[in-house]
Amino acid sequence: MIKIFNTLTRTKEDFVPMHEGKVNMYVCGPTVYNYIHIGNARSAIAFDVIRRYLEYRGYNVNYVSNFTDVDDKIINRAKVEGITPQEVADKYIKAFKEDVAQLAVKEADLHPRVMETMDDIIAFIEILVEKGWAYEAAGDVYFRAKQFEGYGKLANKTIDELEIGASGRSGEEAMLKEDPIDFALWKSVKNGETFWQSPWGNGRPGWHIECSVMATKHLGDTIDIHGGGADLEFPHHTNEIAQSEAKTGVKFANYWMHNGFVTIGDSDDKMSKSLGNFVTVHDALKEIDGQVLRFLMSGTHYRRPIRFSDSAVEEATTNLAKLKNTHDNFVFRKKDLVKNLGNDVDKLVELSNLEAEFLLSMDDDFNAANGLTRIYELSTWMNTYSQEAHLSQKVYEKAFELFTDWLSIFGITFGEQELLDEEIDLLIAEREQARKERNFARADEIRDELKNKGIVLEDTQAGVRWKKIK
Repeated sequence: MIKIFNTLTRTKEDFVPMHEGKVNMYVCGPTVYNYIHIGNARSAIAFDVIRRYLEYRGYNVNYVSNFTDVDDKIINRAKVEGITPQEVADKYIKAFKEDVAQLAVKEADLHPRVMETMDDIIAFIEILVEKGWAYEAAGDVYFRAKQFEGYGKLANKTIDELEIGASGRSGEEAMLKEDPIDFALWKSVKNGETFWQSPWGNGRPGWHIECSVMATKHLGDTIDIHGGGADLEFPHHTNEIAQSEAKTGVKFANYWMHNGFVTIGDSDDKMSKSLGNFVTVHDALKEIDGQVLRFLMSGTHYRRPIRFSDSAVEEATTNLAKLKNTHDNFVFRKKDLVKNLGNDVDKLVELSNLEAEFLLSMDDDFNAANGLTRIYELSTWMNTYSQEAHLSQKVYEKAFELFTDWLSIFGITFGEQELLDEEIDLLIAEREQARKERNFARADEIRDELKNKGIVLEDTQAGVRWKKIK
């Protein structure tokens, strides 16, 4: 059984979805005012691995991830670029999709946007006001946080700690609140801002209410898994719980999952735009292959931090190349398959044992590091097996299926090479004969001829392999 570390309870729990075979999953998406940085991509990739593994285990996953397209940062960006906030959002949503596609992140089943959900947000807030959970003050609407029992539990914070943290705040908003820890559901319009009409006057929603509304609208009052970066535990997810459960009267999410940060270089500081120590995916992809970047970000347990550095990229490049070599060598041996061999049963048992170990690793809170270790073990097994004179079709297909399926969970795919056509096949055979006859001039001539046809030969222990070049 899959176990998930639930941030709310700080324990690993057996994963039991509300509906057998189905998982409703909501992951907080980006605020679309700039290109995403590597830290943002880490969250998208971490939950993509989780989603893919759930699907591998047979679940039908309904995956929803929003775009926050109403925010102060978007308004400010619009002023800088001389375009409307919606044009800013459209521009960076497009950029987000292009960037994560190069990282092999599967498209969400739904990407709701705040601008398209405004009527639902206003209706949601109205219910909170009617129930006494929220109050209007000079065009703003605030949630009575202290009234919600257990407020701050997700972030492991007490009311006293939250009050101390809020005690130093000043300004107009602080004067309007009944209590310093109350948070905004609706903000009255300021000069030059985009606004919507509401019962409390022109304005726009607060950040936290947006995700509550989009999650419950598309997945129901209670969802199976809610995820996001560790920095969202407080205040964002804390406030989502309070306002959602206050409105519906039922548990908002059964499992809360949070991914670790990305640090950069030798620093232990979290990568973030506010610190100015970030690298955008858009820029990184100009220097680093998307599959290498994906592999780097996939191979660490989702709750642990990742250090983004030149050495980490080099290590990922090397390890991925080794796996690619395993794949290519195995594909090359496909021509040597026979239907049955005497050791089929023993080999299939070895593969079944590896499969059990992989499942055990990934079932333990999606432990990607241990899962990847099992892939390396399978790779070693395949390299050894491919040296045998004859390969069993049944064993070959089982090993290749495990290898490709497991790698696909991590977003890695290697395309199969096409079979050699008759002309190239004959040229390779002629080259091999020329080498046996020590006619190296002719052998080199054939190699050059094949290169001109876009085919590069590689002499390996398993025989001559080829690959296409651009």
